[in-house]
Amino acid sequence: MRKQLSHAALVLIAVATLAACTPGGGGAPSSSAPTPGQTEGTGTPSPDTETKTPAPPPSASAVPSGPGEGNAELAIMVKPSETGKPTNFTLVCQDGVPAAESQHPDAAAACLALKRNTALVSPGPRPTDQPCTQQYGGPQQATVTGVVDGIPVESNFSLTNGCEIAEWNAAKVVLGSSGGAV
Repeated sequence: MRKQLSHAALVLIAVATLAACTPGGGGAPSSSAPTPGQTEGTGTPSPDTETKTPAPPPSASAVPSGPGEGNAELAIMVKPSETGKPTNFTLVCQDGVPAAESQHPDAAAACLALKRNTALVSPGPRPTDQPCTQQYGGPQQATVTGVVDGIPVESNFSLTNGCEIAEWNAAKVVLGSSGGAV
């Protein structure tokens, strides 16, 4: 019982100290009226207040998801296993349509998929707290390098857990028919 009371007293002291150190959060009540854009009695900006600080620019390496221009120039390598012979092909798209130099097994579908979602071959970093099923989809590996809508791409795909299998399946049409049967 004494331990619980001691813990409760420490929490109360910490809250009181924090409130006293917070502007408008403790001590004598403020006698001044809130300035425009501040919430009454808190000294904090109202959520409706416009700020003069611009939003940070998007990262140059971030590939936006969603529809794009459909322009791509990619080198794709798919290995069936660690020691297997890799399959290499190129995919060149202009406005979502394959160019003559494409050597992709289904270039039309791959170009259309990239036009619909530019981030297919550039999955962002996975959050460290994202759970992934511990299933094994096979030894296949793929590497995609090049440019999609002017943004550099350098991505690796594998089938070693549920998250990587999901990324592979999302990009499967771009990885080609030799991309594995998952």
